[in-house]
Amino acid sequence: MSADRREATVEFRELEWPDLPAVGAMDEQIFGHDAWSAQSWWSELAGRPRRRYTVVTASDRIVGYGGVDCAGATADVMTIAVDPARQGHGLGRRLLERLTAEARGSGAEALLLEVRADNEPARNLYLRAGFEHIRTRRNYYRPDNVDAHIMRANLEVISND
Repeated sequence: MSADRREATVEFRELEWPDLPAVGAMDEQIFGHDAWSAQSWWSELAGRPRRRYTVVTASDRIVGYGGVDCAGATADVMTIAVDPARQGHGLGRRLLERLTAEARGSGAEALLLEVRADNEPARNLYLRAGFEHIRTRRNYYRPDNVDAHIMRANLEVISND
């Protein structure tokens, strides 16, 4: 199946309570010891409407998810992930566009996120989307002591085109 066909078969929708086991399992697969606990996922979803989460499905299977905290003039990307088998086909970009639109729609003027310094594909995605590296938190991700890059996008400047 071509990448274009595979991307065309995905759907985006709001995260629902029954999705939490699948999202939690994917989070653990992708992020390992940095994954959120089941309790953290429940707390995140309970934080609505301020916390807004989207899932990407293909054939009724979750293949990606992302969330944004819309708390005023500055919103925060809480998480974004795509199934490793689906990476490299634009789903991360499309998820980020949806989170950016949510933030902008809430009245936010800026969007912040943090990303592991060793996650080059994600950092490049954010740079291409108009984010800039504004600060580094040294040895933030434990136990492997990887830095976190704090990135910011001015929502009045970037577009979702």
